[in-house]
Amino acid sequence: MSEPLHLVDTTMFWSPTGGGVRRYLTTKHDWLAGQPRWRHTIAVPRVAGSDPGVATLPSLPLPGGAGYRLPVHRAAIARTLVALAPDILEAGDPYRVAWGALDAARELGVPAVAYCHSNLVAMARLAGGRRFGAAAARVAERYAHRVYRGFDLVLAPSLAMTAHLREWGLERVACQPLGVDSRLFHPARRDPTWRARHGIDADARLLVYAGRFAPEKHLDVIAEAVGRLGAPYLLVAIGAGPTPPPAGPRVVVLPFMTSAESLATALASADAFIHAGDQETFGLSPLEAMACGLPIVVRDAEGLGELVDRDNGIAVAGSSAASFAEGIAALFEGDRNACARAARCRAEASDWQRVLPGLVAHYLRLIAGESAVAAPMRSESGALQR
Repeated sequence: MSEPLHLVDTTMFWSPTGGGVRRYLTTKHDWLAGQPRWRHTIAVPRVAGSDPGVATLPSLPLPGGAGYRLPVHRAAIARTLVALAPDILEAGDPYRVAWGALDAARELGVPAVAYCHSNLVAMARLAGGRRFGAAAARVAERYAHRVYRGFDLVLAPSLAMTAHLREWGLERVACQPLGVDSRLFHPARRDPTWRARHGIDADARLLVYAGRFAPEKHLDVIAEAVGRLGAPYLLVAIGAGPTPPPAGPRVVVLPFMTSAESLATALASADAFIHAGDQETFGLSPLEAMACGLPIVVRDAEGLGELVDRDNGIAVAGSSAASFAEGIAALFEGDRNACARAARCRAEASDWQRVLPGLVAHYLRLIAGESAVAAPMRSESGALQR
């Protein structure tokens, strides 16, 4: 029997408190453990530990970084990755780790894949503000083109992000959606005592947000929208970060939940999921909520807009609190139970068991020296399939 193929995933986006990239990597790791043809190592900046299948990149603490660490030395990153002797490398961020991965792949003569988890250009535009946003976006676009052009393939989780990459002049690009564990995130996780334990009325129309508290999530917008509607509407925001939603009588803030089971229970015990972000490359938390049987109210933009259709929720065209208030009210005035069933159906079509074989197909094409890109197809549910 031949030796298994060795995939090494590397990224700086690794925190003790979790995050979407970490969920993607650990889910992939667990799935590949059941595939005899593969061996998988995750190489990330962390305090050295004994986690099986996880290697440590040299790094420094990132002040105020919520547990994230900063890999600094490109050559040291490359040496660590070379020593792991992969057959293929995947980089999950476009910074120092990406450059180190490219160096290691060239030295080893193996393919290098980048997964584009975030929109650098949109982030730069937001950080630059009205005065410097356009200039910052141009600089970010040039940088993104420079780093990503070195990879044999760049994967993006949504059609919108795939289009952006092509707009930046990149050709070896493919859409590879993320997925959800639809057995873990399930309507059966609903707990009739969960609301009472958190001081929430049983008859509240409960909207939930789960994720980072960051400016681009526009938590102030959804808090104001729920405030406009008043009782019995209530927002529960679960997460951590620098910009939590403004406190108010219709807003409850809960800390980040390290347990996926606890998060699934919280989601399943709500009535709908809400997200006003306009930069999301995919929308992992909304998909997990849909798997729990929640209809969604999301901004009709980027990856979020691709998750919602006329059956499973409301896509809000505007960015104002008034627009979101209208969308929330429309959801509850309609057949919310039918929306919930459609949301669950959509999530089942995106289960990791269906998604990950398509990802592995990319790896096998690259290792075999074949064309890296195969066009995605949509199923009847709207989920992207290989």
